[in-house]
Order: sequence, then structure tokens, then C-alpha cells
Amino acid sequence: MNILGISAFYHDSAACLVVDGRIIAAAQEERFTRVKHDPGFPAQAIAYCLAEGRLTPERIDHVVFYDKPFLKLDRLIETYLAFAPRGFRSFATALPVWLKEKLFFRSMLVKALRTIWGEEIDIPSRLLFSEHHVSHAASAFYPSPFDEAAVLTMDGVGEWTTTSLAIGSGNRLDVTREIHFPHSLGLLYSAFTYYTGFKVNSGEYKVMGLAPYGEPKYADLIKRELIDIREDGSFALNMRYFDYCTGLTMTNARFDALFGGAPREPESLLTQREMDLAASIQAVTEEVVVKLARNIARTSGMQNLCLAGGVALNCVANGKLLRENLFKRVWIQPAAGDAGGALGAALAAHHLMLDQPRAPRTGLDGMRGSYLGPEFLTPEIVTRLTRSGAVFEILSEETLIDRTAQALADGKAIGWMNGRMEFGPRALGARSIIADPRSPTMQKLLNLKVKFRESFRPFAPSVLREAVGNWFDLDTDSPYMLLVADVASEHRREMNPEERSLFGIDKLNIPRSTIPAVTHVDYSARVQTVHAETNPRYHRLISRFNERTGCPVVVNTSFNIRGEPIVATPEDAFRCFMGTELDVLVIGDAFLIKSEQSASLASDYKVLYELD
Repeated sequence: MNILGISAFYHDSAACLVVDGRIIAAAQEERFTRVKHDPGFPAQAIAYCLAEGRLTPERIDHVVFYDKPFLKLDRLIETYLAFAPRGFRSFATALPVWLKEKLFFRSMLVKALRTIWGEEIDIPSRLLFSEHHVSHAASAFYPSPFDEAAVLTMDGVGEWTTTSLAIGSGNRLDVTREIHFPHSLGLLYSAFTYYTGFKVNSGEYKVMGLAPYGEPKYADLIKRELIDIREDGSFALNMRYFDYCTGLTMTNARFDALFGGAPREPESLLTQREMDLAASIQAVTEEVVVKLARNIARTSGMQNLCLAGGVALNCVANGKLLRENLFKRVWIQPAAGDAGGALGAALAAHHLMLDQPRAPRTGLDGMRGSYLGPEFLTPEIVTRLTRSGAVFEILSEETLIDRTAQALADGKAIGWMNGRMEFGPRALGARSIIADPRSPTMQKLLNLKVKFRESFRPFAPSVLREAVGNWFDLDTDSPYMLLVADVASEHRREMNPEERSLFGIDKLNIPRSTIPAVTHVDYSARVQTVHAETNPRYHRLISRFNERTGCPVVVNTSFNIRGEPIVATPEDAFRCFMGTELDVLVIGDAFLIKSEQSASLASDYKVLYELD
């Protein structure tokens, strides 16, 4: 049974191929089009999935879309009626789009597929639709290593649902509880993302990263005025302060008055107020997540928990949940946002709609490390780099690992493109920028001269799975960089009284551990455990770096610059390498040194990045 899952037309469009219940390929459209969070029809991601599965369109048994557009239209109309006439401006803006496109969504989807597959393919008989939160839940439970589990999904909104609880057992997945729009933890967090001057649906992780610089001084105000949190974790928002139902912004004048001013202008100077607001909404989010999980553990009797939906990408809240020890094991879908809906839709069709059994659990999850995207072999890498004008060597694996480990130890910033591309928002050692975490200047260097992004943004550590407990307060798998843990006490550096008295961004340049480049201002780190089974070359590299330095940890950040998707091809990687201050680039077996590249070519690429 060959099933293609699709998510599209909102943000982070993606496609996934499932064959007989096994995930074969998955990718976001943005990686091919180079449009960040591309919402368009994922034509190139679909083409990749079929090529990876060596399938023609005729052999696709079902195409499954990740939500039900008619239910979304129902929400739009009912929301307008509930708030009329106050919501007319938003309704009048949205309705023409729905009448033109979404009302005839099925035929639009058929037309898009026929455009890439041809008119002779019988698409309507193969087309299925999954509900949004069922897609999220399926993406979490079916690839998990559990035979049975509670499944918690939290995001902005699907059709109506914003939070749901399901119970998974075997191939069954039964939704038992839901919270509905407009009451949404994801939209509450997005409201603060908007208010602190970041972009909704992409800047939420910036708010999370900013939170440790502030104090949660507004948390009580948020709970008193904005959200009513019950002991079981259910909640309701006070819609007097929000404009997403009736207007075209997230918040309104009442919200501004409550927090003492208008929203921060994007790109303007960050102040202590934004840091305190970030700390406050982060604290409230953690409280809701923990209360929901505690009630689920008490009422379901399940020992395992799976998480999906955009809120599940809040790795700080995930780390706090893990430390509560409410469940024996917790597993989080690495593509927890809407891109993962494509994967979940395909799996929901296979197991729920077609009633196909799950394969027996083997101890590993079914995501294959989330390395589900394209891979480039050495002959193609050579062709593409030569065409780009690159100067490079092709090395044996032993020599490549040795020279890269030495470059890391020498303080070089390295672009690392290795094997199949990751599916989901995190770089996991396949499309990563890596560096020495022991350097006290590396965090600032990478932010300002390589990533071209805000200086406060932290970097994550990749650590050998077998060494994680010696370096972090964590002794479990975290292969997808979705858990935050503190640096182990023996590696911390205590601050002196003068340093402890600093506030906000002034904390940034104070080293806090023997691995300062990956230690946030609160001693935390967003940990990725590296496993020899899923990424053997990356594991070997970190092991070699450990042999040289005694440190089994490297800096890992996504291989891109601010505003650009993670690199997908050798050309993308070379362009980023030449347009930034990376020192070394490794693509498969190819090893490139910046100083050996054409000076005129480097100048051209830097101009291109400036124009972008």
C-alpha cells in the first residue's frame, strides 16, 4: 500500500511517502523553493518522495490531505456569527479567498496533482482527508516506540480543535478530549510573539530563547486577565484582549493597555520589558502543559506519552514536563508542526481509515532519525561543486573525519552536509553548522558573522548519547533536539556577585560553563543526543573530536542564515559557505577550505546575500 500525505496552503507545506506503514521519505517544500515556511502546493516535495520510493504516480494508492477544509470554513462562518458585527472586517477579507479557492478545495487539489502527474491519472478516487489534530496525533503515536500511549497535541488551531488528548493502542487512535477555538495555547503564545515584535508562526522559538533573560513578572497578570487555567490543565482565554477572531492582528488596544504600551516594532531594540514578557508567557505555557500532562497521567493510566502540534516544539516546556516524571517515557514527533501533518495524514490513512496493523515495536522509533530527505552521492556532489566553481578535495572517510575534527579543535566554524536531509525544523547533523562549544566567543561569532541573527539566540549541543549524562542533567534519548536540560554541575562556572547582579542582555557574554557556546544564560541547553545507529558519520566525528579534546559535545545549529530555509543541495551549501564567514565546508566526502576558494567568487556571493 503506497500512501502520499500532503500538508499545504497554510504554512510549512510538506509531503510524505508511506509504503506498507513504513515511512520512506518526507520533506518540506521550502527546502526546494528556498521560500521560508512556503505554504504553496508541495510539488517538488512530492516529486522527491516518489523518486525516493522509486514509484510512478500510477502506483500511489491514496493521496491524503492533512485537514478538512470544509470544517475550517464552518469555523470561519460560526466565528463571524458569534462576534458579529465586530468581526466583519476579518470575515470580509477571508471569505472571498474561501469562496474562490477553499470552497472548491477538492477540485483545486485534484487540479494541482494533475498538473504534476498528468490528466490520465485517476486522482479523485484516491483522495482522502484527515482531520488536522488526528493527523498530528497519528504523526506522534504511530512512529513512536510504544505499543500504547496517551497522545497530547497542542497547536494554534486545526479545523476547530486547538488541544486534544487521544489514546493509542495497536493500530487504534481514539480522541477522548478536545479544547476548541478560540481557546488556544498556541495562539496565546503567538499573541505574545506578535506583541514582542516577532513574526507569528516563525518567531515563537525566539520568544522561548529570549525568556531566560527576563523575569516572569507578568505571569500572574496573564493568568488573572488573559487565561483561566483549571487544575486539570483545561483553559479558556478572555477574548476581550485578542483580535484574531474579529480583526487582522493578534492583540488589541486592551492588550496594549494591560502591558503598558503598543507592540514592539519588528527589528527595533529589545528592552527588558520584552524579556520579561517572554519569561512570563513561557512560565504560563509550562504550567498549562504540565497540568494537562498530570491530568492525563492520572485519568488515562498510560505509562507513555506522545506529543505533537506546534506547541510540542517548545523544548523548554518539554524538558520541564520530563522532569516531572509523570510518565515512564515521553516521545515527541520531530516534525511536530504542520509539516508533520503530511506524515500523520498518511499514517492515519494506513492505520485508521484502511485498518492496517502496526509493525511490532523494536525499541527504536519509526522516524529513522528523521533523516528522510534527499541525499547526494559523491559523483553528483563533484559535478555540482565543479559547476559552482568550488575548489575541493575528495577524501576517504577516515581522513575526512580526522581533518574535520582537527578543524573543530582549531576553532573553525564548519558547514556540515552529511547524508539524507532532516525532516522537521531542526538540523540534526545532516544539514548543520558545527563548531567547538568550549570557545567563549563562538556563540557571538556564529550569530553575528555566520547566521546574521539576533545576538541573544542560543545554540544547541550535539552530544554522544553514551556521554549525555556526564555533561547534562539528562539521561534519556533526545535525538530530535526537543528537550532542554541543564548543564551538569561539574561543568558549570559559578558567577561572581558582580556578574549575578546583571540583568537582561548584559548576561550574554558571561561564560557559564566549560562549554559556554551551548550554555544559555540560565545554565540550560537544548540537547541533541547523537546515536551511532541513525547517524554513524556524525557520531564518528564527535567521537574523534572527543579523542582530541576530551569533550564529546559540538555546537550544532541549522545550516542557513536568518530568513533562509536550511540548505538542501550542494549548491545551497556552497552559496551559504561563500556568503558567510564559515571556515570549512564538508559535503559528503568533499572537503572545502574558505581560503582556497576564488576571492572574486566569495565577493559575488556576499553581494548576493546582501541583496537578499
